[in-house]
Amino acid sequence: MGSNMAENHPVGFRWPMKARERGATIIHVDPRFSRTSAAANLYVPIRSGSDIAFLGGLINYVLRRDLWFHEYVIAYTNASSIISDQYIDAEDNGGVFSGYDPRSGTYDNASWAYAGPAQEAKEDAAAHTGHAMEGTSPAKHRPARDETLQHPRCVFQILKRHYARYTPEMVEQVCGTPKDLFLQVADVLAKNSGRERTSAICYAVGWTQQSYGAQIIRAAGILQLLLGNMGRPGGGIMALRGHVSIQGSTDVPTLFDLLPGYLPHPAVFKGDDTLEKYMRESAVRGGYWSNLPKFMVSLLKAWYGDAALKDNEYGYQWIPKLTGDHSHVTTSAAMADGNVKGFVVFGQNPANGSPNSGLQRRALTQLDWLVAVDLYETETAAFWYAAPEGWKPSDIKTEVFLLPTAGPAEKDGTFTNTQRVLQFHDKAVDPPGDARSDLWLVYHLGRRLKELYRDSSLPQDEGLRHLTWDYLPEHPDPHWRIKDEPSAEAVLKEINGFTVADRKLVPDFAALKDDGSTACGVWIYSGVYPEEGKNMARRRAKGDGWVSPEWGFSWPGNRRMLYNRASADPQGRPWSERKKYIWWDSAQGKWTGFDRPDFPETKAPDTPPRADGVGVDLHSGSDPFTLKADGRGWLFAPSGLKDGPLPTHYEPLESPLRNALYPRQDSPVAKRFPRQDNPISPPGDPQYPYIVTTYRVTEQYTSGVMSRWVPWLSELMPEMFAEISPELAAEKGIANMDWIVVSTARSQIECRALVTRRMRPFRHNGGVVHEIGLPYHWGYKGLVTGAMANDLVPLSEEPNVYIQEDKAFTCNISKGRLR
Repeated sequence: MGSNMAENHPVGFRWPMKARERGATIIHVDPRFSRTSAAANLYVPIRSGSDIAFLGGLINYVLRRDLWFHEYVIAYTNASSIISDQYIDAEDNGGVFSGYDPRSGTYDNASWAYAGPAQEAKEDAAAHTGHAMEGTSPAKHRPARDETLQHPRCVFQILKRHYARYTPEMVEQVCGTPKDLFLQVADVLAKNSGRERTSAICYAVGWTQQSYGAQIIRAAGILQLLLGNMGRPGGGIMALRGHVSIQGSTDVPTLFDLLPGYLPHPAVFKGDDTLEKYMRESAVRGGYWSNLPKFMVSLLKAWYGDAALKDNEYGYQWIPKLTGDHSHVTTSAAMADGNVKGFVVFGQNPANGSPNSGLQRRALTQLDWLVAVDLYETETAAFWYAAPEGWKPSDIKTEVFLLPTAGPAEKDGTFTNTQRVLQFHDKAVDPPGDARSDLWLVYHLGRRLKELYRDSSLPQDEGLRHLTWDYLPEHPDPHWRIKDEPSAEAVLKEINGFTVADRKLVPDFAALKDDGSTACGVWIYSGVYPEEGKNMARRRAKGDGWVSPEWGFSWPGNRRMLYNRASADPQGRPWSERKKYIWWDSAQGKWTGFDRPDFPETKAPDTPPRADGVGVDLHSGSDPFTLKADGRGWLFAPSGLKDGPLPTHYEPLESPLRNALYPRQDSPVAKRFPRQDNPISPPGDPQYPYIVTTYRVTEQYTSGVMSRWVPWLSELMPEMFAEISPELAAEKGIANMDWIVVSTARSQIECRALVTRRMRPFRHNGGVVHEIGLPYHWGYKGLVTGAMANDLVPLSEEPNVYIQEDKAFTCNISKGRLR
């Protein structure tokens, strides 16, 4: 669900195909019949924006028919945990949970907490930064529990009540999915889960790019926990990350609200004015995140070296503090209002690839300067003379710099893939002319800035002045023309971490300290370079051809499967011989198996929790989810999310339909941008009666920067189009390959109509709703050009991770052209 793996991740799709050859059942649930659908055993249509209703139906099916994995759920999830008596479920409150403030549009989640001992610290759900909430939220580590699962406020009973109305009939009514196909999916999943069998769920941006994307993934997590499919071979939920290193760009990261390794970024609005306050509020007593102070102090030592001392909070005050939402979408709106002076764009193309691209282009005109770093001249770099708005270059005040960068084969570095595996790649050839690697550009920019501010005595410049910046190799490689290229391996060593006194590389993150004696750039990557001459990311041994622990390096600590303690039963025995993965070896007194145990190696299954302990000592030997405060998988999220403890069906922010389940139409906390240049169509607006979704094709890539300049790819997929069903085409008098205009409340574009049965009408509540599909690869630069789908998309933000909603919004179509 939420992905078209065959076309968008074709190399990875070979593995599902091999699984099918060996008897696996492949199910594809998607609004559009694609190549993935054609390769699947079962294709199941679903209306865009209704994923939670579908997954909620599966959850209800498993619960109502008593198909959940009893021993796994009772031992490894928070099903028995009792929730506060102040909690009110969305089922009993018109689709809104307790704690909602309609004036601020935010939740106070105090009532979602576990009953039992007092929480370590109050969590302000509205103040937390979204990406950083999951690991560090102060959920209670010792909740009140009812192991019989009969208490009316235990998670299991709340879950049953919450999803009781998500019946197969409701799924058909809301999702447009035929009941018999839904029941086939439910039957296959239930039969393929348990001691002997497991099922996996794969998703991509078809889920994430919605106003409740995090909750869709949560719903999948609930389903997989109920079926016993987490932490076990052949199970889990896999996020299909994009090319090269999209996973790495969140690990290290390029996200405004995180520090490397998913540490929360200090924020003014959270009161993080001292290091002690930051660590007290961010760390939790229970679970592995109790080690956050070690990770944070080691990060500061890696950044500021000898200048980072205990007396100056290890340089903590030199880190700029967040003052609010600084995501790309919010920054774009601020830029359009003239509140941003400069913009550096690495490998991004907002003039074409971001929501409401027309607004994005207008925002670029308000800058004083723009630096675009890319392989080709992008729409963003060329907006000042080539944008479809037809602006005169002499009227544009923005000074634009285009810096040519190097392609992957023209530089050293690592990729981190979907499986969290780091793989080092070596440079094959110098980049042409003045082109340089991103690492070269960042390093030399930093070097020049440090030189410029070297003699400054201003407090705000201290962080830059003290920044460690020693990445040039002692002896440049004589094979290459570019002699001042920084060493990617030197950066990787700093990422791995070392002891400060002797700069000896640490073996892994367990060696990190909070006393300033260790430095580490990214704690989750620690262990990738454990000793000189041993770059684990270079390894290419297939080994057993299955887990392959000697192929690259998988974070954390080269564990190939997270929470793999759950692959054994509470007594430490494999659930079955067929699904054997990690188990307790009583003779050796340690965990062993095909993977590195994601659990304290010598902690026996019958180890009781230590009431006076800290970290994983607060967990028993049968609590596998070590990053959670209570060591359990969360069916119900007592903290960590801004939009509710349980996934709930809402309609997209733009929908031609009314919510059939709740009076509340859409997410109460999703961020809208009520601007004159960003109108959002109201529910059921007759001007825009159709659903539209965006997607990729194999032959082009994202906004087209890397593919529309390639002749072969441009020839294979030369022109923008809209996929529409034969039924809608007949209704509108449109023939295949006719020109059509697609319009939304923001803009309109023209393209060719591709009339195809890959698109189909959906029945909803007795009526019919049509859906249109738009690829988003074209623009006004490159060998082939065309209309930009993102001109049509509204600015909006999912509340936890700030992503836009472009997988479900509304439009209209008409035959003809704009001019």
